[in-house]
Amino acid sequence: MKVAIVTESFLPRVNGVTGSVCRVLEHLAAHGHEALVVAPGPGPGSHAGAPVEAVRGVALPFYPSFAVGVPSRRVTAVLRDFGPDIVHLASPLVLGLSGLAAARRLDVPAIAVFQTDIAGFARRYGLRGTGPPIWWWLRRLHTRADRTLAPSSPVLAELERRGVPRLAHWGRGVDQRRFHPSHRSAELRARLAPDGRALVGYVGRLAAEKRPEMLTRLVGVPGARLVVVGDGPEEDRLRRRMPDAIFTGFQTGTALSELVASFDVFVHTGADDTFCQAVQEGLASGVPVVAAAAGGPLDLVRPGVNGLLFAPDDGSELRAAVSTLVDDVKMRRRMSVQAAESVRGRDWETVCGELMEHYRELVYAERRAAPQRKERAVLRRKERAA
Repeated sequence: MKVAIVTESFLPRVNGVTGSVCRVLEHLAAHGHEALVVAPGPGPGSHAGAPVEAVRGVALPFYPSFAVGVPSRRVTAVLRDFGPDIVHLASPLVLGLSGLAAARRLDVPAIAVFQTDIAGFARRYGLRGTGPPIWWWLRRLHTRADRTLAPSSPVLAELERRGVPRLAHWGRGVDQRRFHPSHRSAELRARLAPDGRALVGYVGRLAAEKRPEMLTRLVGVPGARLVVVGDGPEEDRLRRRMPDAIFTGFQTGTALSELVASFDVFVHTGADDTFCQAVQEGLASGVPVVAAAAGGPLDLVRPGVNGLLFAPDDGSELRAAVSTLVDDVKMRRRMSVQAAESVRGRDWETVCGELMEHYRELVYAERRAAPQRKERAVLRRKERAA
């Protein structure tokens, strides 16, 4: 199969959209498929053997880490030369419109993956009144796709409520070698909390869309040492308000694997996540999760089993949930086993296999319908000529 991926975000930017696109490209390469990427530049010339065609990118004013590609007719020319069987639109917003237009001109199906709650992020940055026009635009985009994939059941329900048709569920995978309880490090734990306090960890961008200011509600929790992994514009302010917390900066690779597995409690403060890969990585590492009861974490966290949920805007509930787990070692140990078990079988190989089934269904349906469409087009031309 030949798959053209038109994505609003790609390397070197690291986020959920980029991560899932990279895993899909690696899966396609491993299974003998051919892929092409169209993404905002600058960036690498290829990934997993797939060439990357760069277009001009512009950062969203309220979400600077997410640069969208400027629509261009060049997308159609690039895709025509490639000859895809299907066009995959990763979190379509602006560049995705060009991808849709190209798919229509080339008469191939387009599958759209809804992954970023742009309306929610705009709200976090104080842009009031932008929700309705953003949703109008997103509904217009997704209505033109042959299928829209949602990463979690809350998002699926929201898209259905918003009038988006032809919906299906497609979750996200987790690398269960990188994120595994075996990476827990006694040496690292002793270095971070030599007095034996429980490590309460956060992993993510320190920016408004993730609401990291809620971490300040955890200052002074008895028996806890807060570890903040990530960077962003809120870091300096958070350092001033949480002088006892450990800030590690952005981490990846083995360092990140050891940090996450060495936590006793994993905290996620965001309330606009369509899935939340960080939560799934914490669970895979065998760490109980405390997360806001909103969006993707509702599918991942089972209260009392592998973690606890708190009302999204209630800092007191967040503190109480963390305190409960810090105080109760037996509960943490029980939840740790359940946390790793809860994401078993959600590896990227399995999840990408599910995506391939969506591809095949759409490509097969398109090929079956093509002769009838061609016949209708011939009839229309004859009628115009007459």
